[in-house]
Amino acid sequence: MSEISPEKLILGTVQMGLDYGINNSSGKVSLGESFKILECAFDSGIRILDSAEAYGDAHQVIGAFHKAHPDKIFEIITKLPHQVDAGIYDKVLRYLNELEVSELKALLFHSFESYRKNITNFDVLLELKAQNKIDYIGVSVYTNSEIETILADENVDIIQLPFNLLDNSMLRGQVLKRAKDKGKIIHTRSAFLQGLFFKSLDSDNFITKQLNTELTQLNLIVTNSNISMSHLALNYCLHQETIDNVLIGVDSEQQLKENLDALSYSIDSEILHEIDSIKANNPKLLNPSLWT
Repeated sequence: MSEISPEKLILGTVQMGLDYGINNSSGKVSLGESFKILECAFDSGIRILDSAEAYGDAHQVIGAFHKAHPDKIFEIITKLPHQVDAGIYDKVLRYLNELEVSELKALLFHSFESYRKNITNFDVLLELKAQNKIDYIGVSVYTNSEIETILADENVDIIQLPFNLLDNSMLRGQVLKRAKDKGKIIHTRSAFLQGLFFKSLDSDNFITKQLNTELTQLNLIVTNSNISMSHLALNYCLHQETIDNVLIGVDSEQQLKENLDALSYSIDSEILHEIDSIKANNPKLLNPSLWT
């Protein structure tokens, strides 16, 4: 397999606006560290950021970076809040102002439920596209059934969904192929399952205990293949032909550099087959929104 371009990565910004992640012990990333991360990302070839109104002050952090670095302007994907039924046009204008950009790469509904409730607002979204204020319309989803519903909507350009070592081709393969056949752009998130893959197998964490069998299988692959879990997790997603871009989140510039180092690594086809054969007994445990 050939080396992956950093342009296939999307950098998430939730950590810059909120405390986030099951394995995050340091809390919200400071403004100074956020700037270091963003500068490193841009200089390394990453051009797209993922954000949301719900991510605290992440928009303002990005906007401050753009204002301080006018030669390093990212393309931005952001998401409407879960409950939106009016004022989308004005919201987008506010987002553009906060982010210090003239247009959005994409505007996503933050959930399938929000998409369903706001289906009548698509005229506004199409108007925003016509005015070159947004390039693409998308929906963030969790389940295959949600994806199947969206496939029938020609106005939706991007589908963002979870995909990782456990939420894998065993669960997602066929529906992703159908999505690509429909011409959809596929962005995946949760490459590291909010850091779950890096937790100790004897952790008291409830999700770790419930997925111990599957996590043990992954740790055996890591041990037998003499690779790091981060390299395995990221490259498994990046080498999927049905996936256009992979979203990652980091807590530091150093962590971003480690992820970028993984781009030159290639996974053996036998390892891919091993991962594809892992089937989570309870797929609901793979949905962080259901973790308590």
